[in-house]
Amino acid sequence: MTFATSEITSEQELKIQRQIRLAEDDLVARIQAALDNFRGLNRLEEAQYRNLLHVAASTESSEVIKNFLRYQVGRDDKWGRGKDSLAEAIIKDIDNWIHQRAIAIAREAGIERASPKVNEIKVDLIRRYLGYGARYLKYKREGGGS
Repeated sequence: MTFATSEITSEQELKIQRQIRLAEDDLVARIQAALDNFRGLNRLEEAQYRNLLHVAASTESSEVIKNFLRYQVGRDDKWGRGKDSLAEAIIKDIDNWIHQRAIAIAREAGIERASPKVNEIKVDLIRRYLGYGARYLKYKREGGGS
């Protein structure tokens, strides 16, 4: 059953939250893979990554987050350059895997694909993904993981 309005039931919200929790292992694995595959990790400063987290926390738009990442690539090469950059790996995950997962979570809860709730789910997944990345970056840089 889908609802034409943006109103959702508490049952739907519970389903959404459960599905988001079930996605956490995949979110962690994906951001860790992106960080592990980025060859310039030693140049990326934690403060720069925290700035990305602040942008993600202050917006409801995945496009704003991607715009910030592209801006960082344009500023200097600490995020890498071109298709091998960390920024592009993150953007690719946002556009593909996270986007599809948000749609699947909404569908599982009976939410229409065109509902604004899908975007809320997507941004929540992005924030979690990036947050797990901050933890892993700390480990890689200071915990002996590099």
